[in-house]
Amino acid sequence: MQLFWHRRDPRTRDNVGLAAAARTGTVVPVFVYDTDLFGTMGARQRAFFLRHVKRLKERYREFGSDLVVRAGDPEKVLVDLADEYDAEAVFYNEYYRPARRNRQRAVEGALEGFGVETNARTDAVLVDPGRLEERYANHGRFHDEWETVPKPEPSPEPDADALVNMRDEKTVSEIDPDIDPDIDLPATGYRAARERFDGFLEHGIRSYADTRDDLARAVEAPTHAVSRMSPYLATGAIGIREMWADATDAFEAATGDERRNVDKYRDELSWREQMYHLLYYTPDLAVANYKSFPNEIAWREDDTAFEAWTRGETGYPLVDAGMRQLNAEGYVHNRPRQVVASFLTKHLLIDWRRGARYFTTQLIDHDHASNHGAWQWTASTGTDSVDVRIFDPVAQMAKYDADATFVKEYVPELRDVPAEEIVDWPTLSRVERETLAPEYPHPIVDRNEGYERAQRVFEEALGKR
Repeated sequence: MQLFWHRRDPRTRDNVGLAAAARTGTVVPVFVYDTDLFGTMGARQRAFFLRHVKRLKERYREFGSDLVVRAGDPEKVLVDLADEYDAEAVFYNEYYRPARRNRQRAVEGALEGFGVETNARTDAVLVDPGRLEERYANHGRFHDEWETVPKPEPSPEPDADALVNMRDEKTVSEIDPDIDPDIDLPATGYRAARERFDGFLEHGIRSYADTRDDLARAVEAPTHAVSRMSPYLATGAIGIREMWADATDAFEAATGDERRNVDKYRDELSWREQMYHLLYYTPDLAVANYKSFPNEIAWREDDTAFEAWTRGETGYPLVDAGMRQLNAEGYVHNRPRQVVASFLTKHLLIDWRRGARYFTTQLIDHDHASNHGAWQWTASTGTDSVDVRIFDPVAQMAKYDADATFVKEYVPELRDVPAEEIVDWPTLSRVERETLAPEYPHPIVDRNEGYERAQRVFEEALGKR
């Protein structure tokens, strides 16, 4: 008998550790509600994840088996279950957040002391980060080496006869009553993830590179412009090998310019891989600058500006639309996601860690590696090959939302304002702004002053002044 410990992988398909356990013997699937770890998740994502776990339990029952659900310290719970089921080994998948790595070490020590073997597998990523070098100058260098490593095929779903025939009456709701999130959550479970990805493969992937930053299309056809698979990947509802294999099949079937579009989506998946690579080698990625600076960055302490940013009331339409999408949906499109992060860390000069923490509370697609790696990239403290990258929110809107479709979707105060005036909002006079939309805020920082201040502060930190 084997135990399989579900951690951040509430699925039976393309689950490397589960498939390995099923090849070895009869499997008892287990989910442990680790109060310490789940307490650090935002309430939205916690509710989203636990709904996936409920779908997982339903799936096991379709097989005539069940998911054993318990709460407590995994090192104690798993030892008790190994004793109860006379298990020879406990299988599980590796994860790279420091708290999860510490928990895994504690579990391994406890089980070893009890005489039970442990078996950890690489599942969250396509390539084990330990196979690659510790540092790369930029994403291109990382991608070149990462690309040479063969990518595994999706792991098969276990047959019913590989799972223990049992019934466990304890439910997720008993352990943590379903949180009533302040937003509507997407459909949960593997089937929901699969349906969403199938829709993108049919309607969006062959034009992905050309439409991924088209914010009007993101409003009109949100799951065609981009895949919106990040919430499902972040919670482990679908396996990365399955997505990579399908994207690769689409690439091989594509012709002409479609191949470039499909390959861009595969390249975006490699960015996710790099974020995990960074976390693997840099456990303090969430709290310390990845890049070393000769001098301290002169971050500003400005609670008023930070609160205006969180509410989407900065007077910069694209920034505010992005933040309001985040607050309303627990998700924000990648282009405004970069713009809002740049605005906070550059135009407002507020420490990226404050922004990353706010994203942790609000996002349903929060991922410890991707969130903090991306914030550092945008804040110019991470892996970007450009010393100081500043997204101009006016120019970004002019390029990606010139007709203000995205902004008007999320900023109702501006719906009656002509698009060209919305684009230029931060540069209009105060009288013009009050005439056009008296209820919408004035800019909280001057566009040019904010840009120049950020340039100066970062050059000083880099020792260039």
